[in-house]
Amino acid sequence: MSRAARSLYVWSLYLLGLGVILVVIPNILLSLFGFPSTDQVWIRVVGVLVLVLAYYSYASANENNRSYFRWTVPGRIVVPILFVLFVLLNLAPPQLILFGLLDLAGALWTWQALRSEG
Repeated sequence: MSRAARSLYVWSLYLLGLGVILVVIPNILLSLFGFPSTDQVWIRVVGVLVLVLAYYSYASANENNRSYFRWTVPGRIVVPILFVLFVLLNLAPPQLILFGLLDLAGALWTWQALRSEG
């Protein structure tokens, strides 16, 4: 497995865990990060979307799909930028930035791995 593929494989595991938590026990995660609990279905819908992204990342890692690896980098860099914007606009609490930093770290890992592999 290439270094870039490994970065997406690890990313898929993170997304799998996050997605399962958001679908099954979202309020535990929300409370850990200081977000209000909710009974609305939207948090679980987000969990399903995260699970789909986990599958895409896992499948791309197994296939060593370098195109997909490259496509994820700018998308994962945009996430923390938008999360900071949401916080600055008072649309979300600052804890949201923590999730964005994980996206940024994963994107930088993938980007560096792609560069080192040529």
